[in-house]
Amino acid sequence: MRNIIEILKNQDLVEWKEIFRLSLKIAGFGFIAGLLLIFIFSRGLPSIEQLENFDPDLVTQIYSSDGVLIDELFQTKRVFVNPDSIPEYMKNATIASEDKRFEEHWGIDSKSFFRAVAVNVLSMSYKQGFSSITQQLSRNLYETIGFENSIWRKIKEIVTAIQTERTYTKDEILGMYLNTVHFGHGTYGVEAASKRFFGKNTSELSLSESAMLVGVLPSPASYSPINHWDRAVARRNTVLNLMVNQGYITKAEQDSAMNITELNVSETAETGLAPYFIEYVRRLLEKEDEKLGVNIYRDGLKIYTTLDSRLQSIAEKAIAEQIVVNQRRYNYQIFNDEELFPELVDFEIFPIDSVKMMMHGEIPLYEELRNKLLVQTAFVALDPKTGAILAMVGGRPDYHDQYNRAVQAPRQPGSVFKPFIYTTAIDNGYPVTEQLLNQRVVLNRQDGYGEWIKWMPRNDDESTGGLTTLREGLQRSLNLISIRMVQQKLAPADQIKNTAERMKFTTPILPVDAIALGVSEVYPIEIVAAYAAFANSGVYSKPFAITRIEDRFGNIIAEYFPEQEEVLNERTAYVVTSLMESVVNGGTGSRSRWAYDFRRPAAGKTGTSQDYRDAWFVGFTPQIVAGTWFGIDGPPIVSLGEKQFGNLAALPVWAKFMKAAHDTLELPEEEFIRPEGVVEVEICSESKKLPVSGCPIEKEIFIVGTEPIDTCDLHRIY
Repeated sequence: MRNIIEILKNQDLVEWKEIFRLSLKIAGFGFIAGLLLIFIFSRGLPSIEQLENFDPDLVTQIYSSDGVLIDELFQTKRVFVNPDSIPEYMKNATIASEDKRFEEHWGIDSKSFFRAVAVNVLSMSYKQGFSSITQQLSRNLYETIGFENSIWRKIKEIVTAIQTERTYTKDEILGMYLNTVHFGHGTYGVEAASKRFFGKNTSELSLSESAMLVGVLPSPASYSPINHWDRAVARRNTVLNLMVNQGYITKAEQDSAMNITELNVSETAETGLAPYFIEYVRRLLEKEDEKLGVNIYRDGLKIYTTLDSRLQSIAEKAIAEQIVVNQRRYNYQIFNDEELFPELVDFEIFPIDSVKMMMHGEIPLYEELRNKLLVQTAFVALDPKTGAILAMVGGRPDYHDQYNRAVQAPRQPGSVFKPFIYTTAIDNGYPVTEQLLNQRVVLNRQDGYGEWIKWMPRNDDESTGGLTTLREGLQRSLNLISIRMVQQKLAPADQIKNTAERMKFTTPILPVDAIALGVSEVYPIEIVAAYAAFANSGVYSKPFAITRIEDRFGNIIAEYFPEQEEVLNERTAYVVTSLMESVVNGGTGSRSRWAYDFRRPAAGKTGTSQDYRDAWFVGFTPQIVAGTWFGIDGPPIVSLGEKQFGNLAALPVWAKFMKAAHDTLELPEEEFIRPEGVVEVEICSESKKLPVSGCPIEKEIFIVGTEPIDTCDLHRIY
């Protein structure tokens, strides 16, 4: 019996040894297989170096010159915020709701892992996940992991999560998670979400707001506080309850936070200031990004611009007020023209009563009618000394589109082109006292079909008269005087064309007699920049919008400076400026003085194109030059309305802007500085010659060598 037992014992010992050896083999094989699997799934995953260089897509921010954030560019709206700026409420709410054992695990929550394995094995399918905050961060950061629900994705997540935990501290991981996670409505990261939903920085979030944002995370679409307020409140309360249960807040704090039943949630994203300027800057940046090796939508750049947000607000307010006035006048003209109105609108398609309601602003106007029935506008303000764009409006505020009329719409300038005719004459040695006959002339001009026709233009006020000086001609904007300047070769058409090209007009300027009336189209920004050269003693400054670009770390990667060129003799620039001062002080621009109380030294010019299709005013002080245009985008048969001159339709915007802009910036009152070589001389106010006893006296300026040498023969005593 004893022998049998010993044999069995020996047999059991052999079997146990075999089992042990087999187990070792299986374990070794499993270990090798595990290493092999980890190696396979690690391929293509982020390296340690990548993990150590956290570099998510960030929003590019655009700033005004006075430090205001005016807009953002992004594909993924994410604004990085320092983890130290995230309130403890927000961090604790995230841990309580998303990963309560976050501080304990090493990237994988083992309890959640084994529970999920059991559920999935028993169901023979993938029914339950087990993502920790670290796993979610890994998945959010690295596209190579993928988002499909599968065991293979989970293996990738696990490998990356373990690497992440080895690379970063828990607080860094939590900060990165909150900077990358999606909160809905195109916002990524807690800073973007905080500003989108509550209009505040992350550091200012309350307990209730923090809990609501965290409550959104499981399903941003389902728990959006904008679209589903009741669900968002319920989720907030759930998060607060979890925080109490896990000891992060007290019951009293929970009750206080739950009593807040309405939060300041914005239903629509705020429209940035100066949308046309932003689009202008965006297009400039797209030309620069390849040269600089950056991506303006992903690299979290800081773009510093020339725009002054205060001046931009002033411009937009003035435009908004005047567009209503001009639209009302335009409506009156259209409604009372029984031929034009049906020509513009097919009343079989668009009922007349509905169209009238639209034009009155009671309901939105159909898009296909806007270019015919909406009064449009453009406005540009520059620093004449540098060319910095201080303000820009590219269209009316209530129908924003992608067409920036300030830089893209060539329009007939009418009389705002006349200063370049006078510039040519002054350059040719003619004094401002040169006199021409204010009488009708006949011109040959092309009609809309390219045929040459006889044309007898008139002065806007229908006046005619005798001999008239250049100063009076520009002051009263007399068409007949500027035409005679061209015909009598004081300012030949080809020389005017050269002057315009020298002052950086890029549109074709036709060297014909009609050039005297500003028939060749120009861009608003180019004519404002050309006027700036008068204010800047003949030095042209190219308009620019960006001063510098910084990367996300604050390193300057590009800087931009004024590009300048002397295009006029400083004496000519001063004399023409003086002529335009007469326009503002006592001519067609004097409305700015008596109606809008703008009293600073200023020069400018009104402009009205044929049949009142375009209304302009462009003018300047030594510190600011600005110009505005009003017109209709559509067919050339449409005018702004009878007698809609530049001083009535456009000047109010300029005057309001200039007065408020100078006052807001507290700019000192400055005179235009007279250069050497320009002298002031007493002359007879009637003959414009040197006075004798009995002459009425006035003072006039002359470039040395052009002053009168003959004495008055009207008042000479023989």
